Amino acid sequence: MLTMRQKKVITKELKDRYQRSSKKEKTHILNEFIQLTRYNRSYAARTLRIKEVLGYINIAGKRVKLVRDNRKIKRKKNKIYDQDVLVALKKIWKIGDYICSKRLTPFLSEIIPVLEKWGEIKLDAKVRKKLFKISAATIDRMLAVNLPHFTGHQDKNYN
Repeated sequence: MLTMRQKKVITKELKDRYQRSSKKEKTHILNEFIQLTRYNRSYAARTLRIKEVLGYINIAGKRVKLVRDNRKIKRKKNKIYDQDVLVALKKIWKIGDYICSKRLTPFLSEIIPVLEKWGEIKLDAKVRKKLFKISAATIDRMLAVNLPHFTGHQDKNYN
């Protein structure tokens, strides 16, 4: 049975090697580390993964470890469906009596030419093309803010 001081020394020794190694090597290092320290696997992996402890802070009477974390920042994707698409989609959705997105998606290819023919909506070529390609899930995301307002749903799934 190792003491806490011995476990900290082992952790310090293996941490640098673990961070520089490949995925297969990390598995071997982690297995050895778990056998030595008897730590839980997820805790052991997190302990070896943490880069640097900067210090400790007291927040609301609790001691919190301040750690430098060098995770990758998630890149922002350019929006495909802009405000023009949303405005047209809302209008079509209203005309379609607020039908669900699973039914609205195939209905868009039929209703858009009819609505344009009768002068209900005017779409430029880009917006029209985007509306023909839009998926039900994207429609749900775009209209999620408007669902309770338009339909009166109080269901938790529409918030």
